[in-house]
Amino acid sequence: QVQLVESGGGLVQAGGSLRLSCAASGRTFSSYVMGWFRQAPGKEREFVAAINWSGSRTYYGDSVKGRFTISRDNAKNTVYLQMNSLKPDDTAVYSCAAHRSGSYYDTSSYSWWGQGTQVTVSS
Repeated sequence: QVQLVESGGGLVQAGGSLRLSCAASGRTFSSYVMGWFRQAPGKEREFVAAINWSGSRTYYGDSVKGRFTISRDNAKNTVYLQMNSLKPDDTAVYSCAAHRSGSYYDTSSYSWWGQGTQVTVSS
């Protein structure tokens, strides 16, 4: 089992940057593919990014490609999401999750979730 705690959200102007962190408990953190998802009010949860256990492979949703970067530090049991060139459409609650099986792009493939952190981008 993995427990996840996100931090780093906040209010930022359009064009600005934020870095989210997701701290994980458990000695098996390094064996998990980790993902970031977001959910805006009235919308379904959306895949943002995922990273394999070593950090050598990353995957991104189309809406964030070229602007967001996912990374991880297994020594610190932490996964990060660097968000640049933020837009008002990026406003959402961002959650990290640990993958169990299936497609990295599907929420149903992730078994453990953090509580989320709010990101608000003003125009």
